[in-house]
Amino acid sequence: MARKDYSNYQRDVISRYYENLDAIMLGKLQELVTELYLADSKAKQDRLWDRAGKALAKLKISPAIIKHIMETRNVEILAKNVEDWLKSAAGR
Repeated sequence: MARKDYSNYQRDVISRYYENLDAIMLGKLQELVTELYLADSKAKQDRLWDRAGKALAKLKISPAIIKHIMETRNVEILAKNVEDWLKSAAGR
């Protein structure tokens, strides 16, 4: 596969994306919490929980915490954890 040559601007954009990936994933998790509260079917909830699990893995959350959240599938637990993670991220 050929190496892509990016302009300096494109490299800066890509770099900033990866520097802020944690904040982006936390924002997506916040949106998923809202969508889970409003989900009207089991199939939609299953898709949203799958996306939440992937987002948690990208955030490198402890496997034990991910396992607990995904096994219980309790939106309140996910929401509380996201709130705590946002507070700790803001304190950095």
